[in-house]
Amino acid sequence: NKCHQHRMGCTSSKKHRMSKSEKAMKAALLIQRWYRRYMARLEVRRRATWNIFQSIEYAGEQDQMKLYNFFNSMMTQFSAENVNQGRIIKAFSEEQKRSLSTGTMMSDELESEDKVLLQETDPEGITVESSYKGPHLSFPITRTQVQALVQAFKTKQMLHVKYLLQLLHDARRMLRQCGNINRATTAISHQITVCGDLHGKLDDLYMIFHKNGLPSVDNPYVFNGDFVDRGANSVEVATLLFACFLASPNEVYINRGNHEDHMMNLRYGFIKEIMKKYKEHATKVVRLFEDVFSWLPVATVINDKVLVVHGGVSEQVDLDFIQSIDRHKFVSVLRPPCAMKLTHIDVQSIDVHELHEWKQMLDLLWSDPKNIKGSIPNTFRGGGCYFGEDITRKILVLTIFSASNYYEDGSNRGAYIKLLDNDPNPHIVQYVSASSARRKVTFTQRISNLESSALNSLRERFVACKAQLLHEFHKYDTEGKGLISPMDWCTAMEHVIDVDVPWCMLRTRLAHTNADGMVIYSSTFHDLSVDHRNSECAMSVTETLYRHKDILETIFRIFDKDSSGYISMSEFEEACGILTRHASIPMPQSQIAEIAQSLDLNKDGQIDFNEFLEAFRIVDSGKVDWTPRQSIQESELLFDDDEVEFIDLEEAGEKRSLVNDDVHKHETQTVGTVPHATEPTCT
Repeated sequence: NKCHQHRMGCTSSKKHRMSKSEKAMKAALLIQRWYRRYMARLEVRRRATWNIFQSIEYAGEQDQMKLYNFFNSMMTQFSAENVNQGRIIKAFSEEQKRSLSTGTMMSDELESEDKVLLQETDPEGITVESSYKGPHLSFPITRTQVQALVQAFKTKQMLHVKYLLQLLHDARRMLRQCGNINRATTAISHQITVCGDLHGKLDDLYMIFHKNGLPSVDNPYVFNGDFVDRGANSVEVATLLFACFLASPNEVYINRGNHEDHMMNLRYGFIKEIMKKYKEHATKVVRLFEDVFSWLPVATVINDKVLVVHGGVSEQVDLDFIQSIDRHKFVSVLRPPCAMKLTHIDVQSIDVHELHEWKQMLDLLWSDPKNIKGSIPNTFRGGGCYFGEDITRKILVLTIFSASNYYEDGSNRGAYIKLLDNDPNPHIVQYVSASSARRKVTFTQRISNLESSALNSLRERFVACKAQLLHEFHKYDTEGKGLISPMDWCTAMEHVIDVDVPWCMLRTRLAHTNADGMVIYSSTFHDLSVDHRNSECAMSVTETLYRHKDILETIFRIFDKDSSGYISMSEFEEACGILTRHASIPMPQSQIAEIAQSLDLNKDGQIDFNEFLEAFRIVDSGKVDWTPRQSIQESELLFDDDEVEFIDLEEAGEKRSLVNDDVHKHETQTVGTVPHATEPTCT
């Protein structure tokens, strides 16, 4: 019997014995399978995080569009001569005076406008101080000077305002000679590079020039709009692009994006950046940039085959019609240029032709891809249209986005496209800017950092809407126990927080539940509240101001005609009054006056609204001050990683090429460089 068992054991051993190479191969395949699964789960987390950031961003743009529409509706109730017209309406009117013309401007009108613009922005009266250590320019701009500018900006030098104004005036003269649609060809260069949104990301522009070279006869570029706002170096990015255009006008094509728009710049940082960098000359710089942007072409056609446009196309887009539009009258594309001159009596008589022009401009600059069929109005962003996958496939849409680390470090790669003369397929080049490589972190850490930042961004909105959320929670908590069902919690969040995110999936990371699975809704706020260090107004009022501070900033900057950063107490009161009407907020005038008085720190009748905006803070009553985007160690993740055994595989995976083609292709899609990519969209 022993012998029989022994023989059976020997037989079994021989049947299942594997060679070392077979064991190694199977082990490698197993590790690879685990790693791919692990990376796929990380990608799901990354995409969920991106969705949070994008939803918050789009909600902000929708607010901006609503505010602008609110101003327009107010405009129809006042004639320009009405002596009782509010100061904000007058200020808004002055912002839009350059948009009043209908049809194409006559040469004498343009000449008159040129004289006025030169008086307001003349660089000749400005001297370059002997202490100035930045780059010096001589005109016309040459490629050598472009290289000098690149090196100067790399060392944080700032271009003198005199040179900046001269450069912008030259760019304006050149842009006026361009049509609404650029015509590019690869007949000489045999290739062309197309870049997407840069949003003030100077390091990304450096990366593109480092990898692809500066523009030249054999290296033409198309820059597809949105090169300002959000990033910290919008002035430098715009300066370099216009310098490249002046040095190589036949090789550099610059399209207008929806952020090359004065009203967008009021809210999203470009004007604030100009004020910070050019101080007493900021008004001139802002005025000239505003005019230059209105002269930017709105599209580029390459070899009569490829249409490059910032947003997208609707079913009504007509390139021949677009070519005939006077684009310069659209200083801001957020409103029809003819509406400003109308009173409430003749609103219905707005010229149909002009409305069609405006609609065409909106479609080109404000459209987005979406998982739908066909084309529908883009109601979420407030302008343009959505076009579905069927449209994408029909006209072969490719979305390109060049700002890496757009929301946070590690959120996305940037990319540009090279189109070759003899190759119908676009060549996509991806990168991450050099600035993000200062601290080496693993992919898991990058995802965790993103999740932390996304959650903190959501919590900021929770705190700003605390009173509204509690009111909604109390509707479901009829017994006053502080508990509601998970579904009721999600419904309340969806109703109050105007952000399109998967609340059911996020709930476990944003609120606690008891043993019975009921949500303890007070935990949504984590003992956080809004505080304003310069104001002693009630908490509910502080929350209201914090919730709408971006809208207030836009109103403030319309008032601030000299870009000083100060407005009077009465202007502040009027701005808050407009906010209460726009957002239907019950706030009595006496309360607004008390807020204004508390903010006038030195009692000179002036309010520093930059200080007002920066004085908000979120306070944790249980601990110390909580500031947005805290370190990852103090924040949860969106998803649990229960399978701990995968964690150690990542570092090994980063040192080996274990990711297969499918995973790599899936990761490529996240930078918005594949047909019908929905993230990042070109905004």
